[in-house]
Amino acid sequence: MPKQRVLFLCTGNAARSQMAEGLANALLGDKVEAFSAGIEPAGKVSSRAIEVMKEIGIDISGQRSKPVAEFQDREFDYVITLCENARAACPSFPAKIRNLHFGLPDPGAATGERNQTLEFFRQVRDRLREIILELFP
Repeated sequence: MPKQRVLFLCTGNAARSQMAEGLANALLGDKVEAFSAGIEPAGKVSSRAIEVMKEIGIDISGQRSKPVAEFQDREFDYVITLCENARAACPSFPAKIRNLHFGLPDPGAATGERNQTLEFFRQVRDRLREIILELFP
């Protein structure tokens, strides 16, 4: 059975979509081939996202922030937007693709002490894990 191809989109492709890509590939690599992109790529993966993913044994330090245009000509089974901005600005993909939306808060916008911002990243990471495991049981 061929793998389901999934594209996760958010605004900057620095945290949410990067964590989703890493989670999907690590947890479901036999069923899913995941990618991520941003509407306005930040140009780097958040160090906090890398840190909280390492806590659960997933290394996303080799991933890079990518523009959605890089994937315009690729075929996907799912395009999943993770924020309102990405949902509104998402380019058109073929009709056969399932477009899903899960509006999650931007952990990169978290303020406060280091341990508070890391906790926010953990909450988003854990919610992404739940979503991914529900979508691809």
